[in-house]
Amino acid sequence: MKARVVLEDLADSVPVRQASSSALKEMQGDDLLLFLTSLEELAHFRGKSAVIHILCGRGNLSFLHRSTFFNIGPDDYAIIPNAALATDFSASPDLEAIVMALTPAVGSRLALKSNYGIVGHLALLQDPVMRLSKAAAERCRADLLRLRERSAETGHFFQRELLEHLLAAHVLDLYDLHAKAHADRSVPDRAAQLLARFTDALASGAYRTHRDLAWYGEKLCVTPHYLSEVCRRASGRGANYFIDLFTTQEIARRLCDKRESIQAIADDFGFSSVSYFTRYVKKHLGTTPRAFRLSRLAKS
Repeated sequence: MKARVVLEDLADSVPVRQASSSALKEMQGDDLLLFLTSLEELAHFRGKSAVIHILCGRGNLSFLHRSTFFNIGPDDYAIIPNAALATDFSASPDLEAIVMALTPAVGSRLALKSNYGIVGHLALLQDPVMRLSKAAAERCRADLLRLRERSAETGHFFQRELLEHLLAAHVLDLYDLHAKAHADRSVPDRAAQLLARFTDALASGAYRTHRDLAWYGEKLCVTPHYLSEVCRRASGRGANYFIDLFTTQEIARRLCDKRESIQAIADDFGFSSVSYFTRYVKKHLGTTPRAFRLSRLAKS
């Protein structure tokens, strides 16, 4: 699958930091962003929690996100919150796209602090694809190409600050586009605060030992039913869906590391046996832990 992932022929005029194996492996929390030069380079993020942005300009690209296949075409923008859960990328021969990788720390800093921030986050966890108008896609394309160009200016004294501001402006445009397409998902301040505390608990790793909705209700001082209803109002899904989502994200990431035994992962997540762990993984990822691991390692 050799597909072009740069919309404009900038390779000769802009000395972009290429997404080489070493650059990808060295991408740490201090890095802001990296532009990929081929879809094969996504394999380097397997086992890492990078945020992937893909703007399609021509052709088609399909991928498996958790257990659902998505297909993007011209003017579609995909935001994959966790690279570990996106696999089986398949591109048409004429694909042209821009692919940008961000570290989770950067994504977290840029997250919108208003009520819609949490609503948009929950929505993208379920469906990572936004269908843009031609004008919106052109604006996003211009933003990404500018980011790509300015990321090459390593001699700029304030390059990091410059890139953060450009990236923040682009992300705000994405929030605006998403909010206009999901105007029915707004929630009151109190509900948004509850959702933020709920997802903060999940992001901190509470799911490793607590997957019981009642535990989260007690921690947040609300009934499990109320918590689930607030989640459903904001996202169309109950709270259990997101508990399982965060759990399977981390399980998928760790299964990509062949140094970790399946028994050790099952133990760390509090499963009483490997067979119980296997049933859980098969239910949520569609295959057994061993098969999941083998399929990911075969594509790396």
